[in-house]
Amino acid sequence: MEKKIAARRFEGKVAIVTASTQGIGFGIAQRLALEGASVVISSRKQKNVDEAVEKLKAKGIYVLGIVCHVSDAQQRKNLINKTIEKYGKIDVIVSNAAVNPVNVPMLQTKESILDKLWETNVKASILLLQDAAPHLQKGSSIIFVSSYGGYHPQPSMAMYGVTKTALLGLTKALAAEMAPNVRVNCIAPGFVPTRFAAFVTANEATKKSFEDKTLLKRLGTPEEIAAATAFLASDDASYMTGETIIVAGGTPSRL
Repeated sequence: MEKKIAARRFEGKVAIVTASTQGIGFGIAQRLALEGASVVISSRKQKNVDEAVEKLKAKGIYVLGIVCHVSDAQQRKNLINKTIEKYGKIDVIVSNAAVNPVNVPMLQTKESILDKLWETNVKASILLLQDAAPHLQKGSSIIFVSSYGGYHPQPSMAMYGVTKTALLGLTKALAAEMAPNVRVNCIAPGFVPTRFAAFVTANEATKKSFEDKTLLKRLGTPEEIAAATAFLASDDASYMTGETIIVAGGTPSRL
């Protein structure tokens, strides 16, 4: 059952969420829209964008949907330009796009896959912000979606984890570079049963092993990740920048 959203912290604000037609990204886009934001959703395929727009519309939520493969320079620029054409500004950017093409040990990962992981999970976020930076308002907020795996890369998806570790450093570096006008923070979700993490729930024993690692003895939901992301993006977190919040049910991560 969906929780009732009482706060309207994003009235009059414009938010872009990448890779937001399903899973965690969709949950974040929905939460920001429910709190009053004009939200721009995106993903690589027009079909997915159209379906997500319709799904939100059925809930009384109206968003702008744009196709954007974050590794494509022209599509990144188009995402920013279309947002500015329609809304005239950008207040929030949630960089959620990521790939994990294979689950193999790092030393068995092909160079082309290493390149793809780096290009999509890290480099594209920087390039998107280069395009967006001139349009960001004073008081704007940027959120990177990292992962619990950034602290403890899993053996079969180690390079994916390392790219998520890089986002922790990128958060620190850009927070310093963009201060004091723009805040930059990061969210590190634990395992959430989405299509992206289908391998976790495909096998009941695997699912239970991940649940047992948490103190709450369950996996998270996109809505729970979205709630923490909305906090970081909002003025409720106005004295926070360069920080990462771990939302992983108490899975051991750091001191």
